[in-house]
This record gives sequence, structure tokens and C-alpha cells, in this order.
Amino acid sequence: MRGGDEARVPLCFVVDTDESICHFVSLILHGAGIDTEEFAEGRSLPAALKRRTPDVVFLNIALESAEAIECVVSLGKRGYGGFVQLMSSRGSAVLEHVKSIGKQHGLLMLPVLKKPFETGAVLKILQDLKLGQPPAVAARIDLKDALGNGWVEFWYQPKIDLRKKQLVGAEAFARVRHPQNGVLMPAAFMPGASEADLITLSERALAHALQAALSLAKFGVNLRMAVNIPVPALAKIAVTDIVQTYRPQFDKWPGMIIDMVEEQIIRELGLASDIAKKLDHLNVKLAIDNFGRGYSSLARLKELPFAELKLDRAFVADCGTDKVNAPLCKTVIDLAHNFGSIAVAIGIEKASDALALVSMGCDHGQGFLLGQPMPEERFTSLLRQRAASQASAAHAADGRVMEKQRA
Repeated sequence: MRGGDEARVPLCFVVDTDESICHFVSLILHGAGIDTEEFAEGRSLPAALKRRTPDVVFLNIALESAEAIECVVSLGKRGYGGFVQLMSSRGSAVLEHVKSIGKQHGLLMLPVLKKPFETGAVLKILQDLKLGQPPAVAARIDLKDALGNGWVEFWYQPKIDLRKKQLVGAEAFARVRHPQNGVLMPAAFMPGASEADLITLSERALAHALQAALSLAKFGVNLRMAVNIPVPALAKIAVTDIVQTYRPQFDKWPGMIIDMVEEQIIRELGLASDIAKKLDHLNVKLAIDNFGRGYSSLARLKELPFAELKLDRAFVADCGTDKVNAPLCKTVIDLAHNFGSIAVAIGIEKASDALALVSMGCDHGQGFLLGQPMPEERFTSLLRQRAASQASAAHAADGRVMEKQRA
């Protein structure tokens, strides 16, 4: 990040005629704590640059490279001091030609990003430029200390309807913001945690997710939130009291999902089933997380009282090309549907896997391809911006309809 910018959120412009590519790159950037603006063509950049100066411009080179060259020249003439990241499926000669023109005009041209590219390629660029959230450090702390000092916070990862490509929910993940070590992942504070501390963390996660749902509902975004709670802890939590205290009070509340890992459910299937029945009237449903390895233990049951079966990420990885993982995913998806449950794929990182999952009939998905976990403030801000943008577009469309009617 350039000097003097440490206090502000980094910004990237993404320019591509392919809306899905714009959205894909934006989701990766958002998850890394970076704002974006998306453009279908480079000619829109001059006006945007008058409003805000981005740290990086992700610029696509289409079959006709003239527009990209025009955009690069325009950036140079305006004295743009940020980086330019070219993206394209064109041949090396074309890419190097556009890159050289950018250098001639004094631009900071990054190595070309060849399409198709994966999430990791974009994250590597951000890491090299030191933009966005810094990588988690290797540290170990006690969950008890984190809870007692108020260091625990909850980040949210989008859950996407794979067929409709729409946001349908979000899952809460615990993070610790340590005063010296920065943001810590669960591996730094969960191992060795006592049952009492896990119960406290679970209670806070449930209440926080309900409050986040209420916050989103105030500007018209109604999401089904999810939290992870161990089966033994869930049996000792006053879920009814927490839900009735914090749940959004409106008729269209989509409810809450509580994820429990497959291994615990198989050991405590009777307890999990009883909990599912007791929570049903609250519109709180249970889901089996990391599902797949215990398929044979559950497939024989006549009923499975779980709203979602979440495919183990080990099966999801490379399911678009792996001859072993693909049929495993299809089998689990079919099992979910046979029990009337929603099939959710977690850990989606490749576009080829997402397409394969859609063809298999998978309902929802999560993963870096679709959006990384991000702080609540960040998640809420992005959804508020999107809701305002959609409302503005709808208003403009209504205006055009009325003009046609008057004509």
C-alpha cells in the first residue's frame, strides 16, 4: 500500500465485458478487505478516476485489443500512479504489446494474468502488493483469554444459490483480533479449549448472527444465517431463550441454520435428532457439516431431520475433473435430495468445480470462488451498497417504463 493510505480501505477497478469475471474478481477482492468498482468497458474509467483513485486497475484485453490500449494510454496521460493488472486469454504477443505501451506511458504494469485463473492467483497479487487483510500469523492463545479480553469477533462468508447465482445466506466464523498478533484463525485458539469456553463462544456466535440478520433486514436483505456449534455444547445452550431474545421480529425471517460436524452427529444421532425436533418451531434448523465420509452410516436411515447436507471440501476439490470425487459429490447430493434436504458444497475454489456441481444438481455453495469470510462491518457495507444500487436501477427502470407509457 502506498504511503499515507494506511488508514483507508484499498480500492480496485475491475474492467471486463464479461460480468461474471467482474463479479468473480470483485468477490475475491472483497473477501481480502478491498473495495471494488466494476466496469463493462474502459471508456468509463476517466469519469470514475475523477471521483476516486484505485490502488489497482484489473483490465481485460478482449479479442479487439484497441479498447484496452486506449484505456492504458488514457491512464498514462492522466498520471495514474497505481498498478495496472492486465487479464486476458489472448496470446503472449498481444499481452506483452499492451503491457509495453503501458510502460511507455509511465504506468506500473504487473505481470499479465492469463485466463482462466483461479482464486489463488489474485490473492498472490494482493499479497505481493501488500493490499488488503494481512495473512494470519502463526500464534497460539487460549480461547478463555480471547473471550475474557473481548478479542473474539465474527466474520461472515456468503452462501450462494449455485443455479440462480444469488446470495441466500451467510455463515459466521469466529476470529480473534489480538492486540499484538493481529487477526488469528481458529487453529490458533480452538485446540484445547474447555467445554465451558466452547459453550460461551457458541452462545455469542448464535446471538451475534441473529443480531447481524436483524441489521441486514433493516435495509431489505433477508438472509438465513448459519453458525457452527458442537453437538455436546448445543445440548447445554439455552437456544430458545437466545433466539427469542435476538431474532428479527418480522414475518419473512428466513430462520437460522446450526451446523454440526458429521463425526459428532454419527456418534450422537439420537441427541441431534431430538434437538432438531425441539428447535423446529423456532425456525432453527440443523445441518450436517463436512458430510460424506459417514455416508454409509446415514444412508440407511428412513429419515434425516437436517435441513442441509454440506459436502466435505475434500470431495468438492477438483470434482469438475477428478473421476473419484465427481461421483462421490453426485451421490451425496442425491442423498440430500432424497431426504428433502438442501445440498451445500463448501470450499469451492475453482470455476470448473462450481459448473460441475450445478450440473450435478447441487443447490448452494460456499468458498473463496464465491466469497471469503469477512468482518461483519465489511459484509454489511457491501450488501448495503448492493441493495442501494439495485434499488436505484429498479427506480431508473420504472422511470423508463413510465416515459414509454406517456409516449
